[in-house]
Amino acid sequence: MNMQEIIDIIISDNEDLVKKLEKAGGFGAKHLAIATNILEKMNKEKCIKFFSFPSCLVATGLRGIISEMIQKGLVDVIITTTGTLVHDLVRAWGGKYYHGSFELDDKDLHKRGINRLGNILVPNESYGEVLEKNMIPILEELYKIKKEWSPRELAYEFGKRINNSNSILYQAAKKNIPIYVPGIVDGAFGTQLTWFSQDHDFKLDLLKDERELAEYGFSKQKTGALMIGGGISKHHVIWWNQFRGGLDYAVYITTANQYDGSLSGARLKEAVSWGKIREDARYVTVDGDATIILPLILSSLYKRI
Repeated sequence: MNMQEIIDIIISDNEDLVKKLEKAGGFGAKHLAIATNILEKMNKEKCIKFFSFPSCLVATGLRGIISEMIQKGLVDVIITTTGTLVHDLVRAWGGKYYHGSFELDDKDLHKRGINRLGNILVPNESYGEVLEKNMIPILEELYKIKKEWSPRELAYEFGKRINNSNSILYQAAKKNIPIYVPGIVDGAFGTQLTWFSQDHDFKLDLLKDERELAEYGFSKQKTGALMIGGGISKHHVIWWNQFRGGLDYAVYITTANQYDGSLSGARLKEAVSWGKIREDARYVTVDGDATIILPLILSSLYKRI
């Protein structure tokens, strides 16, 4: 075994902080440094880069970080949940979210028409009202073009119709980066589609998106993934990559515990047993809050690439 000495961290010079964390060796910090190294390698070689994340991040300032990642070319394929479309669109259309607390009185918030997402506050007038007002005219426009759309196509069309540099949909449409939302009916965006279909012959083609993802699954090109949180988004990344023998690179950020058997808690090494990550792949699981970890990783990664 190659023994490596622990090096103390000194903050006061200009060296890359994440490189210092790698030398310091401390627990989760070491995994964060390994994750940054993997993402650097992934971005420097010809590789299809998947990015999956839950919608809750888009309610925070990480929305801007994700749109910047797309703009800088760190992402080739996005897989996410329906709330990403909702939070991104309503904020692009002027909806305001506010700082709150995990300990607020939720009965009082409900009476005041304010929804709590962790320690983020989302007033009704910044959520459903904004979404319905702006979404229906676009659906009417798209319906005149054709009656059946895939979720990926809808994300692209909505992204084309907004002009907000912090918007994930806007940047993805501009860069022609596909956004896949396999559970699109689970959320306010999907509910609006449901109401719209009641008096329009409007249909969703979910399987078109799956066929497109299958093409990545059979690609001969190397693939890598940055995955935040579990559930349907993470599983779609690793599921389709198993058909090509698994991911070559993988970084997973999670706050979940593996001992309940959930996909959110599952370490990446578990995916090796399913063939969803290659046996010789470079991969790491980083335990912690992505609102802290992702900015640290990217601040280092941008300097390197």
